[in-house]
Amino acid sequence: MPAEQAEAAGPIDAFRSFFALRRDVLVLSIAMFAFSLGFQMTSRYLPEYMTALGASGVVVGLYGTFGNVISAVFPYPGGAISDRIGSRYALTLFGFLSTLGFAVWLIAGQFDAVTLAGLTIEPWVWIFVGLILAQAWKSFGLGASFAVVKQATDPSRLAAGFASTETFRRVAFLVGPVLAAVLLELQWNVPLLSPILGRMGDSFATNFQYVLLVGVVFGALGTLIQHWLYDASEDTIGGSFAGIEQIWSDLQAMPAELRPLLVGDTLVRFANGMVYVFFVLVVTQFLEVGFDASVALFGTSYSVTLSPAAFFGILLGVEMLVALLVMAPAAKAAEYVGLKPVVAVGFAVYAIFPVVLIYAPATETAMIVVFAFSGLRFAGLPSHKALIVGPAEADAGGRVTGTYYLLRNTIVIPSAAIGGYLWDYVSPEVAFTVAAAIGVVGTGYFLVFGEEFEAYR
Repeated sequence: MPAEQAEAAGPIDAFRSFFALRRDVLVLSIAMFAFSLGFQMTSRYLPEYMTALGASGVVVGLYGTFGNVISAVFPYPGGAISDRIGSRYALTLFGFLSTLGFAVWLIAGQFDAVTLAGLTIEPWVWIFVGLILAQAWKSFGLGASFAVVKQATDPSRLAAGFASTETFRRVAFLVGPVLAAVLLELQWNVPLLSPILGRMGDSFATNFQYVLLVGVVFGALGTLIQHWLYDASEDTIGGSFAGIEQIWSDLQAMPAELRPLLVGDTLVRFANGMVYVFFVLVVTQFLEVGFDASVALFGTSYSVTLSPAAFFGILLGVEMLVALLVMAPAAKAAEYVGLKPVVAVGFAVYAIFPVVLIYAPATETAMIVVFAFSGLRFAGLPSHKALIVGPAEADAGGRVTGTYYLLRNTIVIPSAAIGGYLWDYVSPEVAFTVAAAIGVVGTGYFLVFGEEFEAYR
């Protein structure tokens, strides 16, 4: 995205810029949309799916922690693989593995518990196996995408540049859960598949397997599109990986002004990580809120009834709709008030959302308001990214980004396991309250010690 295009970055401009991209970048963007759609329509429901397969709250927490491990360690080997075999084949490999991960989630419900050498392997174990595969595509290009925006955007417009690219990516985050909600409410009757996918007694689990099947289709399409249409002849992303010494060198070279941001961000993300995987269980099991209303259209009244699981997908759609509406205006506001205040607002919403959700009235209206409020946390996302990559040297944006996320995601690893323990052995209210307290501390630390990026002063 050229610097002049970033000048008017907003929701409409994001799409206009998207369709003006070169073919290879356009193809990658379409693939990103396909995989994001598949991942978002499935991953947010996996904790509910796991409980249907017999998992406890502790196991769900361990699943969240396992996902944190993957997020922390995958980017470096992903980059090394790309450097070794080339971008085109690396992308095809990652796409195939992600699609295979969706398929493993799909067939997890077909397994019974198996005992080997005295060890019982429960069906939910396959959700962990699938996660290793499903996140493969996400491991590619995190640092590179940051560096590209930094190199193509004027320093004082970084937040606007990130708002433009982030707006498009988040559309998949909006469509995915809403599509899942529709699929969950359909009365499936597919003769060829019903004997297989219909073997589980739980109606949610049975319907969710059809959602996973659609996710497999999106993954396969994304893989084929990027393999046959992507032209990597001019690809210059990445260099050889120098090993642990390079990681240590990058850690030492991290700009000093990033450290207060890293501390505050890590505390906020740790807090969110404690409860994130339990959001679906709060709606579907703790509060048990579905949707039941009459809608008048052209003089005719229609009854709309959604199960709690389907309603959760609609709530995620509400959350992401608010996010799409606020990201670009917040990025514009940052040019007048600075990046730090906008990032702090996002941190504050992250911090207090757990107590807002867990203590909310168990009503449809309350849930819609609560998740709309949650969407406000994305207001600070473009400014947050600008604050991370802004202080980096012109040719070091990718390394600084990778180092920052490696540190943050590594520290956040145990958060979901701690949240799962509190959920199961203390109470959901305590788990969410402790998480909120940690998030408030992180927000306060950033407000006191965080530094403003020079270009936004």
